[in-house]
Amino acid sequence: MEIVWSKRVRLKLISQLQDKYLNQYIFIGGWVKSIRVSKNCIFVMLNDGSELKDFQLIVDVKSTDVFAKTETVLTGTSLWVKGKVVAGQGKQPLEMHVEELEIIGGVPDDYPLQKKSTSLEFLRDVAHVRARTNTFGAVFRLRHEMAMATHQFFSARGLFYIHTPIISSSDCEGAGELFRVTTFDPAHPISKLPSGMVDYSKDYFGTPTFLAVSGQLEGEALALSLGGVYTFGPTFRSENSHTSRHLSEFWMIEPEVAFAGLNEVAILAADYIKHLINHAFLHCREELAFFEQHYKNDLTTVLEQVRNSEFRKITYTEAVDILKDCGKKFEHPVSWGLDLQSEHERFLTDEYFQSPVIVTHYPKEIKAFYMRVEDDNKTVRAMDVLVPGVGEIIGGSEREIRPNILSERMQGVGLKEEDYSWYMDLRRFGSVPHAGFGLGFERVIMYISGMSNIRDVIPFPRFPKSAKF
Repeated sequence: MEIVWSKRVRLKLISQLQDKYLNQYIFIGGWVKSIRVSKNCIFVMLNDGSELKDFQLIVDVKSTDVFAKTETVLTGTSLWVKGKVVAGQGKQPLEMHVEELEIIGGVPDDYPLQKKSTSLEFLRDVAHVRARTNTFGAVFRLRHEMAMATHQFFSARGLFYIHTPIISSSDCEGAGELFRVTTFDPAHPISKLPSGMVDYSKDYFGTPTFLAVSGQLEGEALALSLGGVYTFGPTFRSENSHTSRHLSEFWMIEPEVAFAGLNEVAILAADYIKHLINHAFLHCREELAFFEQHYKNDLTTVLEQVRNSEFRKITYTEAVDILKDCGKKFEHPVSWGLDLQSEHERFLTDEYFQSPVIVTHYPKEIKAFYMRVEDDNKTVRAMDVLVPGVGEIIGGSEREIRPNILSERMQGVGLKEEDYSWYMDLRRFGSVPHAGFGLGFERVIMYISGMSNIRDVIPFPRFPKSAKF
């Protein structure tokens, strides 16, 4: 059989345009999900990754050469097939009577997906093929749609998509959890100053540099020129965490809006979450049904509740008072000045308000240096968006634009003002009020899919002691 790749029809297109392809002879390609041999025919379930459903191929025993070839096929084998699309005799609306078949790539007996059921933990060790399973095919199709929905949402609101540096000389969060970027050869002595400090003037960039923990600071610079921007790119944290909610490499979405305050970006954040859920309901129905059946049995109810709810807004002080007076015993203490923990956030969303909540005006001591200090000198114009079942999903703030107060805040967290001179310049060169927020893309994929471990919503997870692929 002559193989002309451009003639291939994706299986999702066949599902969408059934009348067009019924009784037509077409070419398809994909990977075998299962095979069943009977006396008179062979049934092959094929999937090409474009949708959740497998497509049934029927090979008649009368097609001697094709039948003999198909008998050797194992799960995971890639096939190129030509046949006639006909009305299905079982659950599937359409199936194919195969006329020609070519084995493109076979598999050995140790192909890791031969077993009918494999654990998520096992599949993390074979991440190079796990997307061929129903679970991860669904996860990564959902991930694609949420990325498309993100671009649609911000572009429709006049924000420009920008690319901020992956290599940075600043620590936006001030937490010190940074991966260093250097060309110093560890096999040779590193040049040092008389003080004993490393002489970074000899390094590639001439200054200490790191993998970026955020694109926010650079995003502010462009927002103060373009009026509104958003980043969508990889960020890195060297936090030695092994929880189900942390990765060393993850993707962040960070809008920044000029001539805006805390209230404006709080509205933007709530609208964005609702937009993502709406998009998932419209474009990922089969995937959501699969997740609900196998991973979170109330997924649709949870997502619909957020989509249809008003996001309640309270201050941090009000949240602390509610938590103190509720009579519930928490594992972590509740006191003004301490950060809210997941159990506190989930009590507010799941039990007290039974809706999404936006908590604002946190104590300045527990928030980042760039957040606008309120007139009380105790709180900052910050917000966390909390959703039922998870807690915090978005964090944001209005930015501090007063040079003297920003300088004090930087000194308070041990940052050298000279290292951020360009950031201070933004406060002197035609500054305006501006605000933004950050959302970890993997966290929102977890939420919308119902998957419980963040390592299962990114193609190749990076976490402590793991960078296999």
